Amino acid sequence: MNLLLATAGDFPLSFVIVYVVGFIAAVTIGSIAWYNSKRPAGWENAEKPDYVPDVKTDDPKDTTL
Repeated sequence: MNLLLATAGDFPLSFVIVYVVGFIAAVTIGSIAWYNSKRPAGWENAEKPDYVPDVKTDDPKDTTL
């Protein structure tokens, strides 16, 4: 915790917490979006982890889900 406070400098702790939580949320949402996207070349048959939820689309051409 001291390292977090040292890197924060003169910023209030609440600002640092918002940035850290926002970064974690962005990485989590981005990971879910990436796992649910079409697979890049070489990854077509790769299994996604069980903890990643399925996202349903309205596009009838999308048959990857």
